[in-house]
Amino acid sequence: MSEPAAEDPISDADDRHPLRVLLGGPWGAVESMAPTVLFVLAYFASGNSLAIAVGVALGVALILAAIKLARREKPVRVLSGLLGVAVAALFAAYQDNPLGFFEIRVLANILSALAFAVSILIRRPLMGVIIGPIMGTGMRWRQDPDLLKAYSRVTWLWAILSLVRAAIQVPLIQAGQLAWLGATPFLFYGLVALTIAASWWVIKRTLPADHPGIRQPRIPATA
Repeated sequence: MSEPAAEDPISDADDRHPLRVLLGGPWGAVESMAPTVLFVLAYFASGNSLAIAVGVALGVALILAAIKLARREKPVRVLSGLLGVAVAALFAAYQDNPLGFFEIRVLANILSALAFAVSILIRRPLMGVIIGPIMGTGMRWRQDPDLLKAYSRVTWLWAILSLVRAAIQVPLIQAGQLAWLGATPFLFYGLVALTIAASWWVIKRTLPADHPGIRQPRIPATA
């Protein structure tokens, strides 16, 4: 493995630092946890009314979408968050079983892991696709062999994270442990934070010591 790369000119206070952008700060925590936690709380508080739980989850998702729009977030991000909650809630309603809210998310995690793996095989690792625009480099990092290798390694971490989340939820679903499933967002947020920190470490360890950093792809001169 290469020696640690020279420090990229990105401070932890930088609003575009990958750690800050991907984790989302306090708002990111609320956005990732609230719909699931409130779905389960509403189900138990209403005397096991699935209709109320679904209504609460959808209502929270709509409120979060409206806040995102007010914050001028990208429409794709707004719709993806809303769609994820809506599909889970409606799947639970279709099954007439609150566990359906989590079953569809297990499938989503498995598909995410597959997407991460395929993106590496086709040399377009998804974490590079995500981080590149954040850093203002677009897709130019694909022409830098060192960055391509770093983003590929990092993308494997996220594939593993998706599988871990699915592996945690499956036995809880099979045991009918809805309360514990409602607590998983707290665990998953911690796992995401850990994965983001590990990703940054892997990138820095993978890049050569003389590499200028992720904001400055080193593109080989053409013959």
